[in-house]
Amino acid sequence: MHNFAYIRPTTLRDAAAQLGKEHGKVMLLAGGTDLLGEMKDDLRVPEKLVAIRQLRELQGIRPGRGGLRIGAATLLSDIAESAPVREQAPLLAMAAETVGTPQIRNMATIGGNLCQRPRCWYYRNNYPCFKHGGSVCYSVTGENEYHAILEGGPSYIVHPSDTAPALVALGATVRISTGGRERGVPIEKFFVGPRQDPARENILQPNEILTEIEVPSAPAGSKAVYVKEMVREVWDFALCSVAAMVTTSGGIVGDARIVLGGVAPFPYRALKAEAVLKGRRLDEAAAAAAGAAAVDGARPLSKNAYKVPLTQAVVTRALLSLA
Repeated sequence: MHNFAYIRPTTLRDAAAQLGKEHGKVMLLAGGTDLLGEMKDDLRVPEKLVAIRQLRELQGIRPGRGGLRIGAATLLSDIAESAPVREQAPLLAMAAETVGTPQIRNMATIGGNLCQRPRCWYYRNNYPCFKHGGSVCYSVTGENEYHAILEGGPSYIVHPSDTAPALVALGATVRISTGGRERGVPIEKFFVGPRQDPARENILQPNEILTEIEVPSAPAGSKAVYVKEMVREVWDFALCSVAAMVTTSGGIVGDARIVLGGVAPFPYRALKAEAVLKGRRLDEAAAAAAGAAAVDGARPLSKNAYKVPLTQAVVTRALLSLA
């Protein structure tokens, strides 16, 4: 690994000031599980690392208006084990618990999980693809068994986060700071698809820091589940995943939020599947119809057509577990 300066600011404002000094040469280090791997592979070559995990403004799980406020540097293990999260937003606790291994969850942060870069092997092996500023996605004609079947093109990466689908289903808001100014953004608008910008996965600018996630409490009468299909049982990314939250009254679905991971370049909200469920009793027929609707419009590549029936089955199974 190359040499770099390690900076440990004492406040969020100091950290943001460091980011604004030298564009492209200064990077944030929180949990570090993704960034340090990229540095080892020479995918990122910063001259300075600004460590932010120790900043008090970015840590902890606190009560918020109608829910919880979670600092971006909060560890995934703390979120998975938190009693308030399990009580008020159990879907997020379920998703956090599926990330990597206990060792990884004891280092990785919620902010890092949302902002991690793609796991595509062409990107990770430094091919001059869209993610490296090139003009081609090598997966289209190459190895693509783990790539997107929904909303792909011109890049066919899939977003690797487990917590992101859960937070989209929960209707969370992210807080973004430049050190002196802060803004809130609905998490569905935080992610950037390749049709907007093939080189990026989120809206963060070079001098901005994700500081906090505001998570509303799950609605009364709701049930939720996170299901993840992997090649291995642990320490793997999703072939497909589903974060499902269904609210019923008198046995009839009043609201449903179904968000898919591992099948699109961003957490994919399956609006057609949600529409199928509303106003119906959640039974086998409704769950199967929602599973089919979730993959409507899928465009698999040469080696990942298996993801279509797999995703359909995972959505159906997740919904039946809530029936």
